[in-house]
Amino acid sequence: MRSRFEEVSLLVTDPNVISDQQRYVKLTREYRELEHILQARKEYVDALSGRDEARELMLTESDPEMKEMAREQLQDCEARIPQIEEQIKMLLIPKDPEDAKNAVLEIRGGTGGDEAALFAGDLFKMYQRFCESKGWTLSVQSCNEGSVGGFKEIICMVTGDSVYGTLKYESGVHRVQRVPVTETQGRVHTSAATVAVLPEADEFEVHINEGEIKWDTFRSSGAGGQNVNKVESGVRLRYMWKNPNTGVTDEILIECTETRDQPKNKERALSRLRSYIYDKEHQKYVDDIANRRKTLVSTGDRSAKIRTYNFPQGRVTDHRINYTIYNLPAFMNGDIQDCIDHLIVAENAERMKESEL
Repeated sequence: MRSRFEEVSLLVTDPNVISDQQRYVKLTREYRELEHILQARKEYVDALSGRDEARELMLTESDPEMKEMAREQLQDCEARIPQIEEQIKMLLIPKDPEDAKNAVLEIRGGTGGDEAALFAGDLFKMYQRFCESKGWTLSVQSCNEGSVGGFKEIICMVTGDSVYGTLKYESGVHRVQRVPVTETQGRVHTSAATVAVLPEADEFEVHINEGEIKWDTFRSSGAGGQNVNKVESGVRLRYMWKNPNTGVTDEILIECTETRDQPKNKERALSRLRSYIYDKEHQKYVDDIANRRKTLVSTGDRSAKIRTYNFPQGRVTDHRINYTIYNLPAFMNGDIQDCIDHLIVAENAERMKESEL
């Protein structure tokens, strides 16, 4: 790995590599990953040599003060060595190349009508607060509001550090058990919402013939203001795309009304088109990984029921790892990192077994 790191360090400064954007981005990602491993290697080598040096000093040094210093150094190094070994094991697990990417977050109300839309709105607020706590930027790209509140569908872009690697565990069916605001008899209902987290596609990863895109513009609708219903800032794109995995040609329809600037809406609609195609083309890759790993943590199966939110008991249960907490209000307020950490640990344990580490 060290020799490969030295090779990549030279390649990322080569003008021929820099001019090939696709290769350059891949190499800079590899450089960052290897840099973390090589930094841990340096710490490990330093700790081993520090331990050997301290042992030798204790055998050869006659000064009691120096001997005491050597003893402290030895204890410190012996405590750090197993910690660094565990860190290196984690770093050696093959990483999902998508983890460092931004993500498209899609939330849809499922079974349960108005209550499902309300719950989809609650999930959106939960992720919004979680993103704020991580310092990420969440921007709504399109939404379809429910008749009594919440959302039938809401699509967002989340940008920041390692967004997809963190949020990918949220893909699946989220079930809620509670008394809906529309219920007059006080009975507990069960409804659901689905969450899909897709890695954002880079421009050069997906080939789109932009000349074949059909564009329409339309007027925004909303709560008033001088711009609404006067300027055609909303954009709609139609694109015929052939799925290389199935050979079937589909018409993709995407609308974007996020900003009052038509060129920006066009840019964001194109970004969503790229992410959609990228996700479909990579579904076979995701399925292959899931079948090979047989992990219950992140199979990529969006029809799997992953979590139940039980309001009467104040309980959240993640069914993939039998994780249960009785602090539902904090969880719905965006405090979900502990659950994600448990999912990461469970998946890494499986991957370590697979890699014989």
